[in-house]
Amino acid sequence: MTARILVADDDPKHAQLIRLYLEREGHQVMTVGDGRAALDVARARKPDLILLDVMMPLVDGLDVCRILRAESPVAILLVTARSSENDMLLGLDLGADDYMAKPISPRELTARVRALLRRAGAGGDAPSVVRVGDLEVDPDRFEVRVRGAAVTLTAKEFAILELLAREPGRVFTRAQIIDRAFGFEQDISERTIDAHVVNLRRKTEPDPAEPRYVQTVYGRGYRMAEQ
Repeated sequence: MTARILVADDDPKHAQLIRLYLEREGHQVMTVGDGRAALDVARARKPDLILLDVMMPLVDGLDVCRILRAESPVAILLVTARSSENDMLLGLDLGADDYMAKPISPRELTARVRALLRRAGAGGDAPSVVRVGDLEVDPDRFEVRVRGAAVTLTAKEFAILELLAREPGRVFTRAQIIDRAFGFEQDISERTIDAHVVNLRRKTEPDPAEPRYVQTVYGRGYRMAEQ
């Protein structure tokens, strides 16, 4: 899958290295060195995926992530020297689809990019719209509507929702969600799935504390309620 990718990193050598990895995969790559430029280029060029360094001048990567997520479902991969679990969860909470710590592995980077692009472009031969009650998931348009109102999700939140919505009532373990929604290339923990579900409920549920759609089956995993 060839894609337009924006790399935002204030280290020119690191940005160039990432660019080389991705161009070898056939992607069109743009690079910028600060957060303000990242916002400007993202809005003007509409990339398919954005790699964001967290620590950048003018506007840091977390703020860029938060701003862009409010505007677009573009896939966002944070690349940073910060690698604690709290940092990862903060990035996911702000709307990032994935998180990598420096130093990066070229094979891991390209695998994660492939997986994110695959999910962002999901649809294929599957039904164009999946409906569960007043929830609609449209893979072709990468759109979700709840009671007719559009909801903006990250690529991973969308992947989880689509998986569950296609089989209402079926319980998926966290391991099954990782395998079915993201594939073997993704190094995703079960706690990460929980974080995505929390964010998903905030965006789709009238009352996230009493979910009508994505329900927890204690000791097992998650299911889409049968409407």
